[in-house]
Amino acid sequence: MIRSAALLLALLAAAPREATLRGVVLDADGGKPLPCRITVRGADGKFYFAKSAAPDGSAVEYRKQASKESGESHVTLSAHPFTVTLPPGPCIITVQRGKEYLPQTRKVEVAEAGAEVEFKLQRWINMAERGWYSGETHVHRMPDVLPNVMLAEDLNVALPITSWVQEAYASPGSANKAGATIPNDARVTEVDPTHVFYSRNTEYEIFSVDKKKHTLGALFFLNHKTLFEEGMPPVRPIVKKAREEGALLELDKHNWPWSAMLAAVFNVDLYELANNHIWETEFAFRDFGAPAPEFMKIEKDAKGYTEKGWIDYTFQNYYSFLNCGIRMRPTAGCASGVHPVPLGFGRVYVQIDGPLRYDAWIKGLNEGRSFVTTGPMLFVNYSKKQDLLTITTESATPLSSVEVIINGEVAASARPENLETPGKGYSSTVLAKPGVDESSWVAVRCFEERPDKRRRYAHSAPIYIDVAGKPLRPRRADVEFLLKRVEDEIARNKEVLSPESLAEYQEAADFYKKKLQEAR
Repeated sequence: MIRSAALLLALLAAAPREATLRGVVLDADGGKPLPCRITVRGADGKFYFAKSAAPDGSAVEYRKQASKESGESHVTLSAHPFTVTLPPGPCIITVQRGKEYLPQTRKVEVAEAGAEVEFKLQRWINMAERGWYSGETHVHRMPDVLPNVMLAEDLNVALPITSWVQEAYASPGSANKAGATIPNDARVTEVDPTHVFYSRNTEYEIFSVDKKKHTLGALFFLNHKTLFEEGMPPVRPIVKKAREEGALLELDKHNWPWSAMLAAVFNVDLYELANNHIWETEFAFRDFGAPAPEFMKIEKDAKGYTEKGWIDYTFQNYYSFLNCGIRMRPTAGCASGVHPVPLGFGRVYVQIDGPLRYDAWIKGLNEGRSFVTTGPMLFVNYSKKQDLLTITTESATPLSSVEVIINGEVAASARPENLETPGKGYSSTVLAKPGVDESSWVAVRCFEERPDKRRRYAHSAPIYIDVAGKPLRPRRADVEFLLKRVEDEIARNKEVLSPESLAEYQEAADFYKKKLQEAR
């Protein structure tokens, strides 16, 4: 008996201690419970996952790791109290809700008897009140969890990829990688009046041809009506069907092997100015896709692209397409569900008249009444009569710069005022005159000045200024860069793809050769 009692005491002493943290997240203005994202790191350095304390509440755990430094561990919670079971001692809790609330991080001492905590999140801006609604078009979170996650991240519109194929010629219907129950009909699901998603979207992401590793790239079809059974390449038959169904085409990453071909030949609608390599956690993909040309002067270090360099390459490749007359509209997608990134970390805001309607949002996205952001808000108005840009920025942290881009060049740069707003954010207004004497496109971008030195930005859609008799002439370096990419792909695919597929690349090469004759 003595030996058994001693053994029991030893086991009890060795057992890990647990305590319960109870909490609630409220709106600082109205005092109502808020859906939110919560990250909890315990005294032992490990992540712990909150659960809803309400019978009708929900909690969705998210764990993704891309590298030792690049991981995402959080829970998205419904608007109810929560509990977390973790070791006694100090823990670090971060509570966030999308882009329009100020995040909070707090150190909490958890006693063996537990602890209670209350967070009040302050909204620093209300974009919906101004007619702007956020969305993401590259989503790998599936319809069963989207009601929880969209409300927690305050993402107004989501387009989940419910069909996804990674082999050439394979059918997205029969070889689906999305892991989703494919919806029987194309439909809009209303989570509530200001949060909706559309569940018929397809990604062709080709990594192999004839069962052999051979990367082509990715192309998205958004907002179509029927389940696609056709594989690719060639691309044209599926594009034809998608167009007939009102679909939008999207490039997720600009430097996939076939991206320069797709943009030139298929009138691609959307370009991810915030793509799925841009995360809240540490930047990881240092050596991806077609390398940047020398003339872009992209920042690198010993490991490859820096985060600043990758973002700059994303911007400059977009500018190269625009300079060739390929008028893609900007969008954002972070592929939450695949990568270590929250839903809507990069998002596109679209301006519409009246309350949120999915069809009006899609129309505004396609018309370029939008801006992309990983942090700040950006409002740009151009008066043709005055030839005047009025640029207003609002941000949760001060901005370091506002830049006007004309035909791919930084035409003007200003240090923002960063005046404090009633919502505890920062506001600046900048005026600029483009003063162009030939057809041009103009865009605006801004960057945050962050203590952690991370690159957070907003970028407007292009504004086109047409001057009669003086068409836009592309920069020679842009055309040569894109033409070389296509010609390299023709050579690489010559013994792999069919003549019909190769003809699409040749069509792109002919397009860029014609542009080369117009170049300056």
